[in-house]
Order: sequence, then structure tokens, then C-alpha cells
Amino acid sequence: MKRLLLTAALCASLGACASAPTVYSAANGPQAVGFSDYRIEPGRYRVTFRGGPGAPPEQVADYALLRAADIALADGYDWFRVSDRVMRQAGATNGPRVSLGTGGGSYGRGGGVGIGLGTSFDLGGGPSLAQTLEVVMGKGEKPPGADVYDARGLRSAIGPRA
Repeated sequence: MKRLLLTAALCASLGACASAPTVYSAANGPQAVGFSDYRIEPGRYRVTFRGGPGAPPEQVADYALLRAADIALADGYDWFRVSDRVMRQAGATNGPRVSLGTGGGSYGRGGGVGIGLGTSFDLGGGPSLAQTLEVVMGKGEKPPGADVYDARGLRSAIGPRA
């Protein structure tokens, strides 16, 4: 019994290491944590930030906006407007699972009746969120509107937290 518990504890600790933390960096795969972007046309981009399991929605949304600000500044724009915004959840059971159980069987000429009991633990850390923005960039004075952001101002406000 001690061996079974030790094995389960080891698997749980290894599984916990498998979940990726949410950091502001480029995603190195289609389902990886981080940002990705796609240029639709000059001055128009689709930006996605995928958080790690359990990342707060506010952090995921802020990092998507931060990526849009970084693109705007890199391309020489002053502001951007979010024309479309979608938050998706990749599921509450993202991650490895460990199951523990007991049972019985028959050996040789003898037989036995076994009762199995099992349970599993979700080691993924919670749902994984992804924020996708479609943004339109602009130069000059920032126009009014709730979905219009000053790229430099946003970079200085959110950047230090990333």
C-alpha cells in the first residue's frame, strides 16, 4: 500500500509540473501558452493570447491588448481600435490525470472476486482561456471610443506587469 501511495504522489508531482505558467511571450505552437498574431492587411491584425491553465481572464485579456500595442508601436502606429473580441475556454480538464484503484482477479486454478474502486485527480490547474482580438491600427490623435487604445499608454500601463 505504501508503494502505491508513493507512486501516486510521484505522478501527481510530475503532472503538476506539466502545466505551463502564463507568461507574456510568443507561443511556440498552436495550442501553446503565449501570443500569436496574423496580419490580415496593412494596419489590421488578428491577435491571440492563450493563457496557461487557471490563468485569470483579466490577465489573458491584458496580454492580448499588450501584444496589439507592441505591434502598433513596431509598425509605427500610435493607437489601435478593437473591432472584434472573443474569449474562448479550452475546457476544464486540460491536463494530465492520475487514477488510483484497487481490484482482484483469478490466478491459475483458483478464482477470486474483485471489487474495484477508482478516483482521479485533475492536475491541469483549471480551464485554459484564449483571447482573440481583431485590431485596426491608426496614426495621429487617438479618436474617441471605448475600444480605442493609445499604444504607448497601454504599453506603459500593462508592460511592467508582464
